[in-house]
Amino acid sequence: MSTITIIGSGNMATAIGTRAAKHGHAVELMSRDAAKAQSLADQIGSGATVGTFGAKPAGDIVIVAVLHAGAVDAVTRFGDALAGKIIVDITNPFNTDASGLTTTDGDSAAQQIAAAVPESARVVKAFNTIFGGVLAKDQPLEGFFAGDSAEAKASVGAFLESLDMRPRDAGGLRMAAALEWAGLLLVGVASNGAGFDVALGVDAR
Repeated sequence: MSTITIIGSGNMATAIGTRAAKHGHAVELMSRDAAKAQSLADQIGSGATVGTFGAKPAGDIVIVAVLHAGAVDAVTRFGDALAGKIIVDITNPFNTDASGLTTTDGDSAAQQIAAAVPESARVVKAFNTIFGGVLAKDQPLEGFFAGDSAEAKASVGAFLESLDMRPRDAGGLRMAAALEWAGLLLVGVASNGAGFDVALGVDAR
């Protein structure tokens, strides 16, 4: 399999890192809090390692698993170290009460990250429509993603498939905004009776 780098050490970093390791990927963790990253690496096991925050990631796929408010600053700290990498943005730019998004049309979280990383880096939106607890169950799930690079999307799609997920290409990076609204829709459905163990899917008949 491949090496996957995850920037962050929270719930989604835990869920993605654990699932990736279980399915044979090498996992590198990078966090501003090195001690927390090491603790997570120990929890994941399977040879998970900790890299230096801001250094060149070992993985060709770099997953930005931090809160939206700190995502642009995080990738900016890495600068040219992200050149040529596939950057997977999993953030959801919810407002404080999760009644809407803080972004506007044409200025999604993924597009903000794309504007902040080196030109040779390719940004793909993914994982933002899945709750961490659901992802951690390691059951088949739909994996919606969007991006402008066909090559990068093929790599992310293959990664999702390797995690026993069904890749669902939503289109170009402009569709990241739709996925961010879909993330908000999922929270709304979960909060109004469905519970937080649900997932969005496609019923292809």
